Amino acid sequence: MSRSVVAAIMRALQWMWRRVQRRVVHVVGGPARTRVVVLFAGVLALSSAQISTVGAVAPQLTTSLHLDNAKIGLLNSVTLLVAAVAVIPVGLIVDRLRRIPMLSISIVLWSVATILGAVADSYHTLLLTRVVLGVVSATAGPAIASLTGDYFPSVERGRVYGYILTGEILGTAVGFVICGNVASLFGWRGAFWVLGIPGFFLALSLWRTVPEPRRGGHDRLERGVVDLRDHPTRVPTEVRAPGEEDTARDLAFQMAEDQGYQPDPRLVLRRDPDRMSLADAVRYILSIPTNLWLIISSALGYFFFSGLETFATVYVRGRFDVGQGEATLVLGVLVIGAIVGTLAAGPVCDALTRHGRLASRVWVPAVCNGGAGVLLIPAFLSSSLSSATLFCFLGTALIAAANPPLDAARLDIMPSGLWGRAESTRTFLRSIAQALAPLAFGAMADLIAGFSPQRAPVGTHTGRIAPGTATGLEVSFLVMLLALFASAWFLWRARSTYPRDVATAAAGFSPLRGHAEPAAEDVAFGAGGRRQSRAAARDRAREAGAEVAVTDMRVSEDPTLVRRPAGGADPTVVQRPRGGEDATVVQRGGPTEGATEVQRGGTAEGVTEVRRPGDGEDDTEPLIRPR
Repeated sequence: MSRSVVAAIMRALQWMWRRVQRRVVHVVGGPARTRVVVLFAGVLALSSAQISTVGAVAPQLTTSLHLDNAKIGLLNSVTLLVAAVAVIPVGLIVDRLRRIPMLSISIVLWSVATILGAVADSYHTLLLTRVVLGVVSATAGPAIASLTGDYFPSVERGRVYGYILTGEILGTAVGFVICGNVASLFGWRGAFWVLGIPGFFLALSLWRTVPEPRRGGHDRLERGVVDLRDHPTRVPTEVRAPGEEDTARDLAFQMAEDQGYQPDPRLVLRRDPDRMSLADAVRYILSIPTNLWLIISSALGYFFFSGLETFATVYVRGRFDVGQGEATLVLGVLVIGAIVGTLAAGPVCDALTRHGRLASRVWVPAVCNGGAGVLLIPAFLSSSLSSATLFCFLGTALIAAANPPLDAARLDIMPSGLWGRAESTRTFLRSIAQALAPLAFGAMADLIAGFSPQRAPVGTHTGRIAPGTATGLEVSFLVMLLALFASAWFLWRARSTYPRDVATAAAGFSPLRGHAEPAAEDVAFGAGGRRQSRAAARDRAREAGAEVAVTDMRVSEDPTLVRRPAGGADPTVVQRPRGGEDATVVQRGGPTEGATEVQRGGTAEGVTEVRRPGDGEDDTEPLIRPR
């Protein structure tokens, strides 16, 4: 091929790259936003690649260090279990210290741990490096969640999370495709070097170009910002003059308020999260009903996906009698499906939320998980590779589609000072589920088929697969679909508690206010804080802030101004406009009393008694007219 042809091809590739780059920058919202999203996605990609690479280099590890499948599986399990233990105290550190420097140092340390694994001369040394890797990589999840909440507003967190989680999927693909091929050419040590070196550049770029945002939404990145260090500081919406309209408040908080949801007074956080002990913080996090359902659902979903990922290569090769190349191609199609689902779900849920569907960030993932379970049944039962691949593509897309809106929902229901610890609590249970999934799937297959299936994480190159192994895994996959359906059920249950928990988080302690919102006025709302009509919410707002004229039945020409005290205090003092010499005290009966007493002050006149209906409504309401 001539030099001119090569130069023309390079120019064409450069032109295409610039076009793609400009398009990505436009979609994400500007150069500054793109840099933050790409770097955060890179952190998750590097973290997920660390896990998938072990499966990709398993054949070379087996030959070089004389390992069996159990020891290879332990390399990943120990990393996940150690990370699960370390992530709880890490969440506390994330909520109290600067996150960008901490995350950058952690990336350097886990790159060092990976390179030390590349030069390990024994299995025990390699296992020790995986233990260290589990400790230092535990910062990724809590730090990324907290930083995303501070940089991006609620109105678009679903979409932004879709971009960031795409990095996690691509990291898995890089681990079992690129590192697997490198291991085939240069050995497993070369794959570890390839995985370890990029971390230093990622940490340097994160440290030098991404400033630490102030907590609570003070430094939200607006669309179109070019330089991260020069973007204008956002005026905190929590700190505003009395009576000033809140036009920039987080979408979920604003929607909960507009739709009349009231915070649960028992769960409103009224103390500084920085002064909470780790045990108190975890107890509070688990006391939020929606958060508890989301954690259980997340653990069940990752449990199923981890088991499917572990045995996917073995199942495809044994079920359809194909080689390693065809199995890898099928897995590549599934990766594309996961990326499509991840990128599509966030914008859809954000749009539904803007149009008043506040709980869409919970019930849409419920529908996705349930739909994925239904689609995967024919995928596992099909005897045709093409049909099974199609159903698996759709099922994988739906499973991945549940993650971005759920990650956005977790930030909506938790005060910003607890974002790190809340994510670490979820990651703890999720990591345990991921570590136990291969054992459970393998034990189920062993029970069904009477054999011990060969464990082979995604990307593992195995020999010929026995037909019985595929049959056992097929039954195991079908039975374990119950975990996916259970995940959908918990999410569907959370749709009724999510709006009120959003209102509770909005009323809780804010680092910008320095305190929680004052207790709401004694306004009527449905059982469990459920939604009242928007008209009723607006009427209550006007009633709380406006003066109301009450016509006195005995002196009808003399209107009386009623000013309701803030905070809903009883009684209400009614003052006449003529200097206040004739005050009238209106005393409302409690919820169980049946009358409202109106007593004129300063005279011996009798008491006028007005009977109230049984539901506590005041039948003098027709006498009240707005002035």
